[in-house]
Amino acid sequence: MLMRLAAERATGVFLRDQGILYLAEGHVVHAESPSAPGLDVLLTVGGALPAQNWQEALTRAGARHEVGQDLVGSGRVTAGELELCHLGALFDAAFFALGPASGPTRFRYGVTHWFGRVRPVPAAVVARETRRRHALLDSVWPCADVDTAPVVPRRPAPGQTVTGRQRALLRLADGVRTPKAIAWALGRPTFHTLVEIRRMAAAGLVESPRTRAQDPARPEPESPLPGPVPPPLPGPAAPDCVEPDIALLRRIRDALEANL
Repeated sequence: MLMRLAAERATGVFLRDQGILYLAEGHVVHAESPSAPGLDVLLTVGGALPAQNWQEALTRAGARHEVGQDLVGSGRVTAGELELCHLGALFDAAFFALGPASGPTRFRYGVTHWFGRVRPVPAAVVARETRRRHALLDSVWPCADVDTAPVVPRRPAPGQTVTGRQRALLRLADGVRTPKAIAWALGRPTFHTLVEIRRMAAAGLVESPRTRAQDPARPEPESPLPGPVPPPLPGPAAPDCVEPDIALLRRIRDALEANL
């Protein structure tokens, strides 16, 4: 259905149980999912933009569907920062919206997003990237149960290396927070968090729910990396920018994910 809508250059909102995609002339311009932090969270919790500035932009430009243009025009963020953050939010939400368990599909013609356009992405690119991400997760650790279960940390083995990114995740792994909750608290895309948690499951740094189910008497471990936990911010996406070198951005993304 998404490919058909893209072929007819449809404008509107593509709705599924786990997320929605906004189309403009057949291109995906925004995506939202309850499983993925929105652009507001990535910008504010991630540290690129004070929350007050986000609210001010919403008040000034939300009704005109020009929030992104306002943020860039006022100098709150650069066009490049906004575009990279927007693409991160779009692909992250699309990963869940286009997942196999996302339920029936509906489409409402003529609906536009209040944020304004940033970087329209061809629907075929979004679908291909979603498939690539599912394959990447399975190649890291082929047990999807860690994606939705509370993250239970385990102490590193003697001499085992823990990266800075992993330490940040482990500080929030209290046996209660899920990967989604950790992603929101850190202001990071959920997919990137899932990749890291699956890597830690493969390395034995977090428990697999399947392993715990086989040994229910095992005591709950304490967090191996105690420290202050940043409070999660509540989550509630731009101007026509010069087209970037999307191939270069994709290579940068792939390199970063390969070295997370």
